[in-house]
Order: sequence, then structure tokens, then C-alpha cells
Amino acid sequence: MKAIVVHECGGPEKLRYENVDFSTLGPGSALVKIDTSGVNFIDIYFRTGLYKAPTPFTPGMEGAGVVEAVGPGVTEVQAGDRVAYAMARGSYAEYATVPAAALVKIPDNVPFHLAAAVMLQGMTAHYLSHSTFPLEKQHTALIHAGAGGTGSLLVQMAKLRGARVITTVGNEEKAARARAVGADDVILYQSQDFEAETRNLTGGKGVDVVYDSVGEATFHKSLGCLKPRGMMVTFGNASGAVPAIEPLLLSTKGSLFLTRPTLATHCATREELLWRAGDVLRWVGSGAISVHIHKSYPLAEAAQAHIDLAGRLSTGKLLLKL
Repeated sequence: MKAIVVHECGGPEKLRYENVDFSTLGPGSALVKIDTSGVNFIDIYFRTGLYKAPTPFTPGMEGAGVVEAVGPGVTEVQAGDRVAYAMARGSYAEYATVPAAALVKIPDNVPFHLAAAVMLQGMTAHYLSHSTFPLEKQHTALIHAGAGGTGSLLVQMAKLRGARVITTVGNEEKAARARAVGADDVILYQSQDFEAETRNLTGGKGVDVVYDSVGEATFHKSLGCLKPRGMMVTFGNASGAVPAIEPLLLSTKGSLFLTRPTLATHCATREELLWRAGDVLRWVGSGAISVHIHKSYPLAEAAQAHIDLAGRLSTGKLLLKL
């Protein structure tokens, strides 16, 4: 079968399109014929070596397709089921062997490409808005990168929960996208000081929570956007990893809370996975949340997809179509 393989970490050129053998279908696993694979920053982190994985490996942390076969002891799915998954590496391939416990069935009214587009980013937005800081009507949230894949989904889920949303974006096109999905206020971070603007928009009070997927470039100014006892949620490294900080900094800015959550610890049980994925796929199917697909690439062009994602050249989700 064809797959993208990383033999050594580095730039996009390290993504090699090759023939590989099928992996063994062991107990508790399922063989999935991949229809669509999602492209995410976590794939870049593994490719560059920021996140560690033994080489050679196939990237890709989410996908959607059809179950071809199941291994011994599998009860969650059966051959022929339409399924989607996240947080199991290896979706940049024609076939992937996936733990059956990670697979969820796709509703009939949700096509493969939309299911693949929302598994990782949609469930991330879900845990951020429903668990890390459960948003309510009285809350105001600052969401960075509100026109991106995760950001636009998080904006919509925040609005479903009744919160006020301020977001930052890089240009007018992205600002229009953020407003279209429900953002109440949009800050153009390249021409505006987002910390000062956030303070102005909240009458000097600050926001209850900052959701920051950008990382190093925005972290410290994001702390300045929070009201006393607000929560800083740093969940990505698009601009680089956040450097070490002194805990005393949190006290000087108003007894702030700081957390660095991950999707894996918020889908640690089958019950929690089905809750989050079920909500997200149901909302997509009903139209309660919209998914903007920026571009789909052939599998062989995975390197270009990484270049475009890292260069912030996209508004919405990038996919690999198998």
C-alpha cells in the first residue's frame, strides 16, 4: 500500500511517499481503508521531532474510512462500518491499523471528509469549551486563531454555550471567516495590539479565559488579557513552544490559573470518547456547527499541506484525500 513515511525528523521534504507493508492485525485492532486524513499541527510536531516518535513512522492523527477487517476480541466495530478516529498515528496511508476502542461510527448524514475534518480539532474544541474551562453565558473568552480549523470550531462551540467571544486573526479575509462562525469581536493582531484591544473591548476588566494554540508568540501578552483569577489555556505551539515561566508571574497578574491540556487525557475512556465525538458529529450532521475545508491534497502532496499549514496560508481545515 502507499503511505507517507518519515525516516528521520526534519522539514517537509522528510515526508516520503512510499510503498509499505500492511501492519499485523492483532487483538483489539481494526484495519481501516482510509478515505480522508486530516492534517494538523501535531503532525508537524512529530515530523520535526518536537514530539518524539521512533522512526520510521507514518504521520497522521485522524482519519475516516471503512472497516476492512477486525482482529480477535473486537466488539466496538465490524467490517463494513463507516468510522472515524483521532489520536492514533498513521492515517497518512491507504490503510491504517487502529485500536478498535479509538473508532467511532459516523452518522449516515456526515460524509467521510467532514468526519475526518472534525475528529481531532472538533474534540479538542469540545474539551476546551466543555471541560477545561466550561463556558457559560456570563463568560467572555479570547480565542486565538479564530479562523483556523480548531479556532473556528471553538468559536462556534463557545457560542453554543452562550459565551461572548473575542478572537484574533491575521488578515481581513480571516476576520470575515471568524465573524461568519459567530465571533463577537475580531482583532487583527498584525496591526493591533491584541492585549490592549482585549482590555478595551472588556472595559478594562479582561476576559475569563484565553484559549491559546499559538504558543510562544502570544503567551505572555495573553496573560495580560485575563481578569483576576482567570484561566490561561495553552494547547498548541504553532509559533513555537512556550518557554519556562516562574509561577510567581501568575500571582502578580491576578492569581491566574494556567493549564496545558491534551486531547488524549480528555478521551481516556471509551465513554468520554463517545460523548465528545458523538456531540461533534451530531452538530456537524445537523448544521449546528459548520466546517470550512480550505483544501484537499492528494496523499503524495502531504509535504505541501504541511508547508501551507505552517505558513498560515489556510483558513479552515486541510485534508489528504486518499
